[in-house]
Amino acid sequence: MAHLPLAAAVAILLCVFEPIGVGRSARAESGQASWYALTSKTASGERCDPNAMTAAHRSLPLGTVVLVENLENARRVTVRVNDRGPFVRGRIIDVTRAVAKRLDFMADGLAKVRLTVIAGGR
Repeated sequence: MAHLPLAAAVAILLCVFEPIGVGRSARAESGQASWYALTSKTASGERCDPNAMTAAHRSLPLGTVVLVENLENARRVTVRVNDRGPFVRGRIIDVTRAVAKRLDFMADGLAKVRLTVIAGGR
């Protein structure tokens, strides 16, 4: 009986288990992240909590769970999209202060990141 190489098996599983409501082009993207510490209402209707592991993204469905990896230091964290933004050209995600702290880019304010969708939102 022939066995698939591990990389091929993983690729097949990723195609089969693509998150609901998220197109293939939205599964992963790289770009610049920034952080914010507002306490206003988010697009999801909840109050923004600077200590929560949440983020703003322009197009991913609210509730989507995303792995955010800082490409400068390899730190990674999982966040839930609960807001819209960023509205600054060249940025792909705004994260809360707590996320920026875990990814170690609070002082810089910006970081080069890779986003990988883990679970689709509503």
